[in-house]
Amino acid sequence: MTIRSGPIYENRVFVEPELLGDYEAWADEQADRARQTGAIVDVILFTIAQDAEGRPGRACQFTLEDDEALELFVDGLATELEAEALERFGDGISWQERILREDAFRQLPAGEMPECLNCGTHLRGQYCGNCGQRARSRLISLWELIRDAFGDLFELDSRLWRTLVPLMIRPGQLTHDYLQGRRARFMPPFRMYLVLSLLFFLVAFFDPRETFGIFYEPQTLEDASDADRLEPAEVADEVRRDLAEEGIIIGAPGGLEESGEENGEGLNIRINGEDGATADCQVDEFQIDGPEWLKRRLTPERLVHICEQIKKDNGRQFVQNLYDNVPIALIVLLPIMAFVLKALYPLSRRYYVEHLLFFVHFHAFMFLILTLQILIGRLNSALPTPEAIGVLLIVAASFYVPVYLFVSMRRVYGQGRLLTTTKYVVLTISYLAGFTMTMLGAVTMAAFSV
Repeated sequence: MTIRSGPIYENRVFVEPELLGDYEAWADEQADRARQTGAIVDVILFTIAQDAEGRPGRACQFTLEDDEALELFVDGLATELEAEALERFGDGISWQERILREDAFRQLPAGEMPECLNCGTHLRGQYCGNCGQRARSRLISLWELIRDAFGDLFELDSRLWRTLVPLMIRPGQLTHDYLQGRRARFMPPFRMYLVLSLLFFLVAFFDPRETFGIFYEPQTLEDASDADRLEPAEVADEVRRDLAEEGIIIGAPGGLEESGEENGEGLNIRINGEDGATADCQVDEFQIDGPEWLKRRLTPERLVHICEQIKKDNGRQFVQNLYDNVPIALIVLLPIMAFVLKALYPLSRRYYVEHLLFFVHFHAFMFLILTLQILIGRLNSALPTPEAIGVLLIVAASFYVPVYLFVSMRRVYGQGRLLTTTKYVVLTISYLAGFTMTMLGAVTMAAFSV
């Protein structure tokens, strides 16, 4: 005899011994309450092994009619039961939940069950419950291989789209659901972060003319822009004028002097050269206040070498190094901002990793919104549409980002508008400071890597 029924929602609870009697009485009441719900087929209460701390374990399984009933139950009664249990018993219990499914192998003896070809576990369905491998041995076809590779992208009900939609239009909802234990329906947070960051950098910095230059016709002199037709001397003069306007150097384009005090203290960089000649990098002697390891690395000779390397290829290697370092800088920013959230919410009873999760989701959203802005800008210039439409969409998306952060903080941490506004201002200032620091670090690492 085989059994096929709907999905099973199971909660597993470990209770302090002195609360066990009260919890069992409460669980019996809730089971009777659930049985009166039409979509619930059956409710079973049973004992499980104690946890590592020696607390007794109890489990409750709710068998639902179908997946639609499961979704309604998880978003409704299951959430209410968890909130009521945590409010009533507090730290005296720990609550876990998972989704199970009956299968056609339920009644087979263990010896007759097929085994997973990967780990040897007895199979109870089309996937292994231990390692997750599909329970079939034949080789898949090329079409199945392609479908597996792009299935999440083209299937509207896949975890990718079920994750991106709330990430975009429901600020903080993914973080809230993940912390509440509703995780299987969504893409894992760090995987989503890596996918969206890769997509952003691919869209932002991928230049097909540079990567696939062989497929493009070379530019003629008539096709080149005015900037491309400038003579080297004119380009050098233009760079010097910009540096002079910024106050970095002083003097006429043809013969520039170093900026700074006449006593030579501090870091003074001088670019000398006649009109039409290649400029030379010179660094005056200077004293730097800082740790010994920094003094050994920040020497005039090394700065001259960096300047010459950047000048040799017009900064191409420096820019490439910077592109490589920006993703690392953003990853470094995540734990820094998690510490800021930990300090802003000291009474939230949340672990550090939960604050980290908040910023993983927020940065994933940032990558998504920036990618959309870039694509909107490129489509607006390529299609015969009014330019104002693209500009308006990009500006609206920019204003949406701070609103998104504020709403996310309220939804995840559940505090009032006034208190959240105060912490929002502190978090924003801290984020700008942290972002500036990490980007300066990326620029420094890029310069010292040329």
